[in-house]
Amino acid sequence: MSPLPQDKNGCPYLQLAPMEGVGDRSFRKAMASIGGFDEAVRDFLRVPTNAHVRSLAKVYVASELSPIPLAAQIMGSDPHSMANMAVELVKKGALRIDVNCGCPSNTVTGNGAGSSLLKDPNILHTVAKAVVEAVSIPVTVKMRSGYEDISLFEENVLAAEATGVSYITLHPRTKVDGYGPPARWDLIARAKSLLKIPLVGNGDILTVKDALTMLETTKCDGLMIGRGSIINPFLFQEIRAHYAGIPYEPKWEDLLGFLETFIRDTPESFSTRLRLNKLKQLLGFMFRANPELLQKRQSVLSSSYTDPEAFLAFALPLLKENWRSYLTV
Repeated sequence: MSPLPQDKNGCPYLQLAPMEGVGDRSFRKAMASIGGFDEAVRDFLRVPTNAHVRSLAKVYVASELSPIPLAAQIMGSDPHSMANMAVELVKKGALRIDVNCGCPSNTVTGNGAGSSLLKDPNILHTVAKAVVEAVSIPVTVKMRSGYEDISLFEENVLAAEATGVSYITLHPRTKVDGYGPPARWDLIARAKSLLKIPLVGNGDILTVKDALTMLETTKCDGLMIGRGSIINPFLFQEIRAHYAGIPYEPKWEDLLGFLETFIRDTPESFSTRLRLNKLKQLLGFMFRANPELLQKRQSVLSSSYTDPEAFLAFALPLLKENWRSYLTV
């Protein structure tokens, strides 16, 4: 199978990762206001055994980021239910369905889903194969390097490929690793050497240099970026500008527009406290962008403001002081 498409300047295919929590609709819409990525993936839809898939699929809106495609991600362990959900999502306009084999949450793995599928390559194969056979659109797998360890790494990678998926996205940490140790990019390189289908690399891409290093050392076909895009929402545009050989200089107003979109698209049903917590979570990531901002991060997170507007009036001047220094060249 041919590699994932590149743009006219040779920039690899760039994807906004699905992220439970902060990576919801409001964040995706805010990221789309800046752009730079080719596709986004919706945070996973849980598919319990014997689920009423039609009602579950209602939350997926294929045109959410139009014209940027939004892939659907599903997570479960019952092949029949997963296949039925895939069919329903195609009816909803999905152009690609991703099978989650990586979520490390205990509430997920306790039900045999997410990264639990990595305990047995045969189960992973059965679940993903059921989805592939149920629909005519591309099906992909997003996986970690293992559950407790990487002893089944190669078996899982090859089991996923054998289902007929279009490509695999690899986050090279185990379930037990969580998000702690550095991602093992050497495992992306190993998977690439094993596979005949494209491979997307994911994990610890925080700067343009990180993106270029991953591509060079692993030979992966595309990049998926999650937390790096929260810390620096301009990261996709920076990577694309690097390949175009042109400077990219976002303005402070661009960042304000990002935040305004995030606030505007936060559901009105959310309480004031929940809105405030979402803002704190988002700003908490952005204040990790450089040493100067990091010094101020705790004061932002521990601030006693109870009103989102008052909180922003306090936090934004602190962010503005050093925000440019995290823009990579």
